[in-house]
Amino acid sequence: MAIQDTDFYEIMDLLTEEQQLVARSVRAFTEKEIKPIMEDCAQKAEFPVGLIPKFGAQGLFGPTIPESYGGGGLDYISYGLMCQEVERGDSGMRSTVSVQSSLVMWPIYAYGSESQRRKFLPKLASGEYIGCFGLTEPDHGSNPGGMQSTLKRVENGYLLQGSKLWISNAPLADVAVVWARTDQGRVQGVLVERGMEGFTAPEIHHKWSLRTSSTGELVFDRVFIPDDNVLPEGVGLQAALQCLDKARYGIAWGAIGVASDCFEVARQYSLERIQFNKPLAAFQLTQKKLAEMLTAITKAQLLAWRLGTLMNEGKASSAQISLAKRNNVAMALQVAREARQMLGAMGISGAYPIMRHMMNLESVITYEGTHDIHLLILGAEITGIPAFQ
Repeated sequence: MAIQDTDFYEIMDLLTEEQQLVARSVRAFTEKEIKPIMEDCAQKAEFPVGLIPKFGAQGLFGPTIPESYGGGGLDYISYGLMCQEVERGDSGMRSTVSVQSSLVMWPIYAYGSESQRRKFLPKLASGEYIGCFGLTEPDHGSNPGGMQSTLKRVENGYLLQGSKLWISNAPLADVAVVWARTDQGRVQGVLVERGMEGFTAPEIHHKWSLRTSSTGELVFDRVFIPDDNVLPEGVGLQAALQCLDKARYGIAWGAIGVASDCFEVARQYSLERIQFNKPLAAFQLTQKKLAEMLTAITKAQLLAWRLGTLMNEGKASSAQISLAKRNNVAMALQVAREARQMLGAMGISGAYPIMRHMMNLESVITYEGTHDIHLLILGAEITGIPAFQ
Protein backbone atom coordinates (compact mmCIF):
# COMPACT_ATOMS: atom_id res chain seq x y z
CA MET A 1 0.00 0.00 0.00
CA ALA A 2 1.26 3.48 -0.83
CA ILE A 3 2.34 5.69 2.07
CA GLN A 4 -0.08 8.39 3.21
CA ASP A 5 2.30 10.98 4.67
CA THR A 6 6.00 11.71 5.17
CA ASP A 7 6.50 10.03 8.58
CA PHE A 8 8.24 7.10 6.90
CA TYR A 9 10.44 6.24 9.88
CA GLU A 10 7.54 6.54 12.35
CA ILE A 11 9.16 9.47 14.14
CA MET A 12 5.84 10.25 15.80
CA ASP A 13 6.47 7.15 17.91
CA LEU A 14 9.56 8.88 19.35
CA LEU A 15 7.42 11.72 20.68
CA THR A 16 5.64 12.02 23.99
CA GLU A 17 1.85 12.04 24.08
CA GLU A 18 1.93 15.79 24.67
CA GLN A 19 4.20 16.37 21.67
CA GLN A 20 1.98 14.21 19.47
CA LEU A 21 -1.06 16.18 20.60
CA VAL A 22 0.69 19.44 19.74
CA ALA A 23 1.53 18.19 16.25
CA ARG A 24 -1.98 16.94 15.56
CA SER A 25 -3.74 20.02 16.90
CA VAL A 26 -1.55 22.50 15.02
CA ARG A 27 -1.89 20.50 11.79
CA ALA A 28 -5.66 20.59 12.17
CA PHE A 29 -5.46 24.34 12.83
CA THR A 30 -3.35 24.85 9.70
CA GLU A 31 -5.75 22.85 7.55
CA LYS A 32 -8.76 24.78 8.84
CA GLU A 33 -7.47 28.33 9.31
CA ILE A 34 -4.29 28.87 7.26
CA LYS A 35 -4.38 26.84 4.06
CA PRO A 36 -7.83 27.95 2.82
CA ILE A 37 -6.84 31.64 2.69
CA MET A 38 -3.15 31.57 1.78
CA GLU A 39 -3.39 31.58 -2.01
CA ASP A 40 -5.67 34.60 -1.99
CA CYS A 41 -3.49 36.42 0.54
CA ALA A 42 -0.36 35.70 -1.51
CA GLN A 43 -1.93 36.89 -4.74
CA LYS A 44 -3.00 40.13 -3.05
CA ALA A 45 0.20 40.45 -0.99
CA GLU A 46 -1.91 40.80 2.16
CA PHE A 47 -1.06 39.81 5.70
CA PRO A 48 -4.05 37.99 7.28
CA VAL A 49 -4.40 40.10 10.41
CA GLY A 50 -7.40 38.06 11.50
CA LEU A 51 -5.14 35.07 12.18
CA ILE A 52 -3.21 36.88 14.94
CA PRO A 53 -5.70 36.31 17.78
CA LYS A 54 -6.22 32.76 16.53
CA PHE A 55 -2.48 32.13 16.74
CA GLY A 56 -2.59 33.39 20.31
CA ALA A 57 -5.56 31.21 21.22
CA GLN A 58 -3.83 28.18 19.67
CA GLY A 59 -0.80 28.77 21.89
CA LEU A 60 1.55 29.42 18.97
CA PHE A 61 3.12 32.53 20.53
CA GLY A 62 5.78 31.84 23.14
CA PRO A 63 5.20 28.11 23.58
CA THR A 64 8.50 27.66 25.50
CA ILE A 65 7.88 30.69 27.75
CA PRO A 66 6.62 29.78 31.26
CA GLU A 67 2.88 29.75 31.75
CA SER A 68 3.20 32.38 34.49
CA TYR A 69 3.98 34.91 31.74
CA GLY A 70 1.27 33.70 29.37
CA GLY A 71 3.42 31.19 27.48
CA GLY A 72 2.83 27.51 26.92
CA GLY A 73 5.54 26.07 29.18
CA LEU A 74 6.33 23.49 26.49
CA ASP A 75 9.60 21.92 25.43
CA TYR A 76 11.60 22.68 22.29
CA ILE A 77 10.44 19.66 20.32
CA SER A 78 6.86 20.83 20.79
CA TYR A 79 7.87 24.28 19.55
CA GLY A 80 9.60 22.72 16.55
CA LEU A 81 6.51 20.68 15.71
CA MET A 82 4.42 23.85 15.85
CA CYS A 83 6.74 25.52 13.35
CA GLN A 84 6.65 22.43 11.14
CA GLU A 85 2.87 22.27 11.02
CA VAL A 86 2.33 26.03 10.56
CA GLU A 87 4.81 26.09 7.67
CA ARG A 88 2.80 23.41 5.90
CA GLY A 89 0.43 26.29 5.38
CA ASP A 90 2.87 29.09 4.59
CA SER A 91 6.41 30.19 5.43
CA GLY A 92 5.18 33.72 6.10
CA MET A 93 2.87 32.47 8.82
CA ARG A 94 5.66 30.48 10.42
CA SER A 95 7.83 33.60 10.24
CA THR A 96 5.18 35.51 12.18
CA VAL A 97 5.07 32.79 14.82
CA SER A 98 8.83 32.34 15.16
CA VAL A 99 9.62 36.07 15.25
CA GLN A 100 7.05 36.62 17.97
CA SER A 101 8.21 33.60 19.98
CA SER A 102 11.98 33.41 19.46
CA LEU A 103 13.03 36.96 18.63
CA VAL A 104 10.65 39.00 20.79
CA MET A 105 9.23 37.01 23.68
CA TRP A 106 12.37 34.98 24.34
CA PRO A 107 14.77 37.97 24.68
CA ILE A 108 12.27 39.83 26.87
CA TYR A 109 12.04 36.73 29.07
CA ALA A 110 15.77 35.98 29.03
CA TYR A 111 17.21 39.50 29.14
CA GLY A 112 14.38 41.64 30.48
CA SER A 113 13.46 42.87 33.93
CA GLU A 114 10.55 41.39 35.83
CA SER A 115 8.45 44.49 35.13
CA GLN A 116 9.21 44.18 31.40
CA ARG A 117 8.19 40.52 31.42
CA ARG A 118 4.91 41.32 33.17
CA LYS A 119 4.16 44.24 30.90
CA PHE A 120 4.83 42.67 27.51
CA LEU A 121 4.83 38.86 27.59
CA PRO A 122 1.15 38.13 28.37
CA LYS A 123 -0.01 40.54 25.65
CA LEU A 124 2.44 39.09 23.15
CA ALA A 125 1.34 35.55 24.04
CA SER A 126 -2.33 36.33 23.41
CA GLY A 127 -1.68 38.22 20.19
CA GLU A 128 -2.94 41.50 21.64
CA TYR A 129 0.58 42.79 20.93
CA ILE A 130 2.72 42.00 17.89
CA GLY A 131 6.50 42.29 18.15
CA CYS A 132 9.47 42.49 15.82
CA PHE A 133 13.26 42.16 16.07
CA GLY A 134 15.57 44.88 14.81
CA LEU A 135 19.12 43.73 14.08
CA THR A 136 19.65 43.78 10.27
CA GLU A 137 20.52 47.19 8.84
CA PRO A 138 20.54 48.52 5.25
CA ASP A 139 24.35 48.21 5.08
CA HIS A 140 24.84 45.35 7.55
CA GLY A 141 23.07 42.04 7.01
CA SER A 142 25.45 39.12 7.38
CA ASN A 143 27.77 41.31 9.47
CA PRO A 144 25.58 42.55 12.36
CA GLY A 145 28.72 43.56 14.23
CA GLY A 146 29.06 46.48 11.81
CA MET A 147 25.76 48.02 12.94
CA GLN A 148 25.56 51.80 12.78
CA SER A 149 22.45 52.43 14.89
CA THR A 150 23.44 54.26 18.06
CA LEU A 151 22.24 54.82 21.61
CA LYS A 152 23.39 58.16 23.01
CA ARG A 153 23.18 58.44 26.78
CA VAL A 154 20.94 61.22 28.09
CA GLU A 155 19.19 61.85 31.40
CA ASN A 156 16.99 58.88 32.39
CA GLY A 157 17.62 56.98 29.18
CA TYR A 158 19.04 57.00 25.65
CA LEU A 159 18.42 58.64 22.29
CA LEU A 160 18.18 55.97 19.57
CA GLN A 161 19.30 56.95 16.06
CA GLY A 162 19.47 54.76 12.96
CA SER A 163 17.44 52.25 10.97
CA LYS A 164 16.82 48.54 10.49
CA LEU A 165 15.73 46.83 7.27
CA TRP A 166 13.92 43.64 6.22
CA ILE A 167 12.13 43.33 9.55
CA SER A 168 9.27 40.80 9.71
CA ASN A 169 6.15 42.10 11.49
CA ALA A 170 7.59 45.66 11.58
CA PRO A 171 4.58 47.56 10.15
CA LEU A 172 2.27 45.89 12.69
CA ALA A 173 4.56 45.85 15.70
CA ASP A 174 3.51 47.26 19.05
CA VAL A 175 7.01 46.62 20.43
CA ALA A 176 10.38 46.13 18.75
CA VAL A 177 13.42 44.46 20.30
CA VAL A 178 16.18 46.65 18.85
CA TRP A 179 19.96 46.36 19.04
CA ALA A 180 22.27 49.38 18.80
CA ARG A 181 25.68 50.61 19.98
CA THR A 182 26.08 52.78 23.06
CA ASP A 183 28.58 55.62 23.51
CA GLN A 184 30.95 53.02 24.95
CA GLY A 185 30.72 50.93 21.78
CA ARG A 186 28.86 48.01 23.35
CA VAL A 187 25.77 46.48 21.75
CA GLN A 188 22.65 46.97 23.87
CA GLY A 189 19.12 45.66 23.46
CA VAL A 190 16.20 48.03 24.05
CA LEU A 191 12.42 47.91 23.69
CA VAL A 192 10.95 50.45 21.30
CA GLU A 193 7.19 50.92 21.55
CA ARG A 194 4.72 52.04 18.91
CA GLY A 195 3.92 55.70 19.34
CA MET A 196 7.32 56.78 20.61
CA GLU A 197 8.18 60.11 19.03
CA GLY A 198 10.56 59.72 16.09
CA PHE A 199 9.80 56.03 15.53
CA THR A 200 8.27 54.91 12.23
CA ALA A 201 7.93 51.51 10.53
CA PRO A 202 7.19 51.84 6.80
CA GLU A 203 6.16 48.68 4.97
CA ILE A 204 8.19 47.12 2.15
CA HIS A 205 6.10 46.45 -0.95
CA HIS A 206 6.54 44.62 -4.27
CA LYS A 207 8.04 41.41 -2.83
CA TRP A 208 8.04 38.24 -4.93
CA SER A 209 8.56 36.12 -1.81
CA LEU A 210 6.85 35.90 1.60
CA ARG A 211 3.99 37.89 0.16
CA THR A 212 1.71 36.99 3.09
CA SER A 213 4.24 38.32 5.60
CA SER A 214 4.25 41.95 6.76
CA THR A 215 7.82 43.17 6.21
CA GLY A 216 9.17 46.64 6.82
CA GLU A 217 11.81 49.04 7.97
CA LEU A 218 12.40 50.49 11.43
CA VAL A 219 13.44 54.14 11.42
CA PHE A 220 14.65 55.90 14.56
CA ASP A 221 15.04 59.68 14.56
CA ARG A 222 16.29 60.60 18.04
CA VAL A 223 13.83 58.26 19.72
CA PHE A 224 13.95 58.61 23.51
CA ILE A 225 14.31 55.19 25.16
CA PRO A 226 13.65 55.41 28.91
CA ASP A 227 15.78 53.33 31.24
CA ASP A 228 12.70 51.20 31.93
CA ASN A 229 12.85 50.02 28.28
CA VAL A 230 16.50 48.94 28.35
CA LEU A 231 16.96 45.16 28.53
CA PRO A 232 19.21 44.85 31.61
CA GLU A 233 20.80 41.57 30.48
CA GLY A 234 20.64 42.29 26.75
CA VAL A 235 24.26 43.35 26.50
CA GLY A 236 26.70 42.40 23.74
CA LEU A 237 26.32 41.11 20.20
CA GLN A 238 26.30 37.55 21.52
CA ALA A 239 23.00 38.24 23.28
CA ALA A 240 21.42 39.18 19.96
CA LEU A 241 22.90 36.13 18.24
CA GLN A 242 21.48 33.82 20.89
CA CYS A 243 18.04 35.06 19.88
CA LEU A 244 18.83 34.10 16.29
CA ASP A 245 19.74 30.59 17.43
CA LYS A 246 16.21 30.13 18.75
CA ALA A 247 14.70 31.38 15.49
CA ARG A 248 17.01 29.27 13.32
CA TYR A 249 16.01 26.22 15.31
CA GLY A 250 12.35 26.84 14.48
CA ILE A 251 13.20 27.31 10.81
CA ALA A 252 14.92 23.90 10.71
CA TRP A 253 11.61 22.33 11.72
CA GLY A 254 9.47 24.60 9.58
CA ALA A 255 11.35 23.60 6.45
CA ILE A 256 10.24 20.02 7.01
CA GLY A 257 6.63 21.13 7.01
CA VAL A 258 6.84 23.00 3.73
CA ALA A 259 8.79 20.17 2.10
CA SER A 260 6.22 17.66 3.32
CA ASP A 261 3.38 19.70 1.87
CA CYS A 262 5.13 19.90 -1.50
CA PHE A 263 5.83 16.16 -1.46
CA GLU A 264 2.27 15.23 -0.57
CA VAL A 265 0.81 17.49 -3.27
CA ALA A 266 3.20 16.08 -5.89
CA ARG A 267 2.53 12.51 -4.83
CA GLN A 268 -1.25 12.94 -5.05
CA TYR A 269 -1.03 14.76 -8.38
CA SER A 270 1.15 12.01 -9.85
CA LEU A 271 -1.42 9.39 -8.82
CA GLU A 272 -4.29 11.30 -10.44
CA ARG A 273 -2.70 12.75 -13.59
CA ILE A 274 -2.97 10.37 -16.56
CA GLN A 275 -0.45 10.52 -19.41
CA PHE A 276 0.20 7.84 -22.05
CA ASN A 277 -2.74 5.86 -20.61
CA LYS A 278 -1.34 5.54 -17.09
CA PRO A 279 -0.81 7.76 -14.02
CA LEU A 280 2.42 9.72 -13.78
CA ALA A 281 3.15 7.76 -10.61
CA ALA A 282 3.63 4.64 -12.73
CA PHE A 283 6.69 6.08 -14.49
CA GLN A 284 10.14 5.27 -13.16
CA LEU A 285 11.33 8.89 -13.22
CA THR A 286 8.36 10.00 -11.12
CA GLN A 287 9.01 7.25 -8.58
CA LYS A 288 12.70 8.20 -8.50
CA LYS A 289 11.80 11.81 -7.69
CA LEU A 290 9.34 10.82 -4.98
CA ALA A 291 11.76 8.35 -3.42
CA GLU A 292 14.56 10.91 -3.31
CA MET A 293 12.23 13.57 -1.87
CA LEU A 294 11.00 11.26 0.88
CA THR A 295 14.55 10.21 1.71
CA ALA A 296 15.67 13.82 2.06
CA ILE A 297 12.66 14.72 4.22
CA THR A 298 13.22 11.71 6.47
CA LYS A 299 16.86 12.62 7.07
CA ALA A 300 15.81 16.18 7.91
CA GLN A 301 13.19 14.89 10.36
CA LEU A 302 15.75 12.82 12.23
CA LEU A 303 18.17 15.74 12.27
CA ALA A 304 15.52 18.08 13.72
CA TRP A 305 14.37 15.54 16.30
CA ARG A 306 17.93 15.00 17.56
CA LEU A 307 18.56 18.74 17.63
CA GLY A 308 15.33 19.21 19.60
CA THR A 309 16.53 16.66 22.13
CA LEU A 310 19.80 18.58 22.51
CA MET A 311 17.86 21.83 22.88
CA ASN A 312 15.75 20.33 25.65
CA GLU A 313 18.93 19.22 27.41
CA GLY A 314 20.54 22.64 27.02
CA LYS A 315 23.35 21.13 24.93
CA ALA A 316 22.67 22.41 21.41
CA SER A 317 25.44 24.62 20.04
CA SER A 318 25.09 27.47 17.57
CA ALA A 319 26.99 25.43 14.99
CA GLN A 320 24.64 22.46 15.40
CA ILE A 321 21.67 24.77 14.88
CA SER A 322 23.35 26.27 11.80
CA LEU A 323 23.86 22.82 10.30
CA ALA A 324 20.18 21.97 10.72
CA LYS A 325 18.90 25.29 9.36
CA ARG A 326 21.21 25.12 6.35
CA ASN A 327 20.54 21.48 5.53
CA ASN A 328 16.79 21.48 6.04
CA VAL A 329 16.03 24.67 4.13
CA ALA A 330 18.19 23.59 1.19
CA MET A 331 16.39 20.24 1.27
CA ALA A 332 12.99 21.94 1.26
CA LEU A 333 13.91 24.18 -1.66
CA GLN A 334 15.09 21.21 -3.70
CA VAL A 335 11.93 19.27 -2.89
CA ALA A 336 9.79 22.26 -3.88
CA ARG A 337 11.62 22.63 -7.19
CA GLU A 338 11.23 18.92 -8.00
CA ALA A 339 7.56 19.02 -7.03
CA ARG A 340 6.99 22.09 -9.21
CA GLN A 341 8.43 20.26 -12.21
CA MET A 342 6.35 17.16 -11.51
CA LEU A 343 3.17 19.23 -11.80
CA GLY A 344 4.26 20.68 -15.12
CA ALA A 345 2.43 23.88 -16.01
CA MET A 346 0.04 23.37 -13.09
CA GLY A 347 3.04 23.78 -10.82
CA ILE A 348 3.00 27.53 -11.32
CA SER A 349 -0.75 27.82 -10.78
CA GLY A 350 -2.35 29.18 -7.64
CA ALA A 351 -4.53 26.09 -7.71
CA TYR A 352 -1.59 24.40 -5.97
CA PRO A 353 0.70 25.78 -3.24
CA ILE A 354 4.04 24.67 -4.65
CA MET A 355 5.14 27.82 -6.51
CA ARG A 356 4.21 29.93 -3.48
CA HIS A 357 6.23 27.60 -1.24
CA MET A 358 9.16 27.71 -3.64
CA MET A 359 9.23 31.51 -3.76
CA ASN A 360 8.94 31.71 0.02
CA LEU A 361 11.88 29.36 0.49
CA GLU A 362 14.08 31.71 -1.53
CA SER A 363 13.71 34.09 1.41
CA VAL A 364 13.97 31.42 4.10
CA ILE A 365 17.32 30.26 2.69
CA THR A 366 18.57 33.85 3.06
CA TYR A 367 17.18 35.15 6.35
CA GLU A 368 18.38 34.29 9.86
CA GLY A 369 21.81 33.69 8.33
CA THR A 370 22.28 33.01 4.63
CA HIS A 371 23.02 29.55 3.27
CA ASP A 372 26.67 30.50 2.79
CA ILE A 373 27.06 32.16 6.19
CA HIS A 374 25.89 28.97 7.89
CA LEU A 375 28.45 27.08 5.84
CA LEU A 376 31.15 29.43 7.18
CA ILE A 377 29.87 29.03 10.75
CA LEU A 378 30.33 25.28 10.32
CA GLY A 379 33.71 25.81 8.70
CA ALA A 380 34.88 27.86 11.66
CA GLU A 381 33.63 25.16 14.04
CA ILE A 382 35.47 22.47 12.10
CA THR A 383 38.79 24.27 11.66
CA GLY A 384 38.84 26.81 14.48
CA ILE A 385 39.49 29.52 11.86
CA PRO A 386 36.67 32.05 11.26
CA ALA A 387 36.79 32.84 7.53
CA PHE A 388 34.46 35.84 7.81
CA GLN A 389 36.72 37.91 10.05
